[in-house]
Amino acid sequence: MLCGLFIRNVVLIEQLDLSFGPGLSVFTGETGTGKSILLDALGLALGARADSGLIRVGAERADVAASFEQPPEDVAAVLQDLDIDAAEELVLRRTLGPDGRSRAFVNDIPVAAGLLRRLGRELVEVHGQFEQRGLLDESSHRGLLDLFAGHDSLVEATADAWRARVLAEEDAEAARAALARDRAAREELEAELETLDRLAPQPGEEASLAARRRRILAHRKIAEAATEARAILGDDAAAPLRGAARSLARAGGEAGGLFDEALSALDRATVEAEEAERLVRALGGRIEDDEASADAVEARLFALRDAARRYRIEVEDLPGRLEEMRRRVEMLDEGGARVAELEEAASGARAAFDRAAAALTVGRREAASALAAAVGRELPPLKLDKASFRVTLEPGRLGASGADQVRFEIRTNAGIPFGALARIASGGELARFALGLKAALAAACGPTMIFDEVDAGIGGATAAAVGARLAALGQSGQVLVVTHAPQVAARASRHFQVSKDDAHTFVTALDEDGREEEIARMLAGAKITGAARRAARALILGEGG
Repeated sequence: MLCGLFIRNVVLIEQLDLSFGPGLSVFTGETGTGKSILLDALGLALGARADSGLIRVGAERADVAASFEQPPEDVAAVLQDLDIDAAEELVLRRTLGPDGRSRAFVNDIPVAAGLLRRLGRELVEVHGQFEQRGLLDESSHRGLLDLFAGHDSLVEATADAWRARVLAEEDAEAARAALARDRAAREELEAELETLDRLAPQPGEEASLAARRRRILAHRKIAEAATEARAILGDDAAAPLRGAARSLARAGGEAGGLFDEALSALDRATVEAEEAERLVRALGGRIEDDEASADAVEARLFALRDAARRYRIEVEDLPGRLEEMRRRVEMLDEGGARVAELEEAASGARAAFDRAAAALTVGRREAASALAAAVGRELPPLKLDKASFRVTLEPGRLGASGADQVRFEIRTNAGIPFGALARIASGGELARFALGLKAALAAACGPTMIFDEVDAGIGGATAAAVGARLAALGQSGQVLVVTHAPQVAARASRHFQVSKDDAHTFVTALDEDGREEEIARMLAGAKITGAARRAARALILGEGG
């Protein structure tokens, strides 16, 4: 709902602050007082094209702000995406400079003027000679017909079926693409699998090989020591000991037992020397065996790491890659069956959507006839008795909203063809058509509706019928009307009088006495008589018109 309009330096308006409420509000005044300026100023705040001619003469810039409360869900979602808090109040503001450039703000946050237009379309509907929003936008007709029909369950079922169809088709397409890629690369995949299968990487193998290589490197020092020991010992380390023992033994008879202890020691030393030589030679043999396996360890590590580099993974991930390749090759034979399964599911989803969309189409056709009849009953009281209204359904682009393109069409006389609302009717007729359509679509009233020229060329009972329908719309929403018809003004819950002097336009909120006087002026003209005042009072009380 529009709560306030704040205008600074727009044409003849120097400063103006207006407050609005729910129900029907009217603006009245003599022709040329500046009522259209109010709509121009509001349009500027709602993102209309900026024109430096709107700036008041002598002013540096023009400023307009429109405040709203309780924005609809679509607007709230847009603001949430932009991190703009509008929980308590939404203010759309526009400043206009003498060079024609403007700046736009939402709750004092700078935004593009296009965002103001987008929000404005959701917040306000303007019906008049030069502008039609919301109701006369053909893209809104399908939603309005569904709202009139009240078949929410059909709409939701169709939207759900469409989402299921899209997901099923995406799954089937992804499976087809994957299968095509795998089949095209089958030869290469099988070759890679064969190579990796021969390599047969094992979990933890790299760490095990690296530890073994460290042991081999350490054994090299042992090998050097063993080699040196063998060199020192020579081919027969015990030979000198045995020679010494033989020399002493040859003279042993003459020594009378003097050499016995020495010979015993030489015998023990000979045995120990021979054992030491055997152990050193055996140790060298074992070390030579580890040295022989060093090349195999290095070759294995190189092969594993080379494979890991080719696949751009770690060595420890090679066993997992091998299993993945095996599964992919197995799936090549199973992939066709999987694709067929998903394609069958997609076909079923398409059929389910077609059934849901067809049921929605049936519901829309029934609702189209009912809506055309309801609008047709509204036209004669609005002085459109020669006019006709119809709702057309044609095959449209498939989507979450079904398979129908919905369009509201009119003709103003029996002898002319039906056409789009905006192309067939004149300014005043267009506003009254919109009013009649809104009266039939009472539940679909927007938060704020503005009617300009709605009473053009009518009076008497027709003007009274227009006023009654505007007041009825005000019961479920907010309606602002620029009017010259006293029958319309008398129905208002708020009445604003627009006046001007040579340089300024003023807007005054009228009390009950002021309303009576203004409606009397609208009835009588320049000279207000007692009879005009009594007639005005009767209109306000619902006794005239």
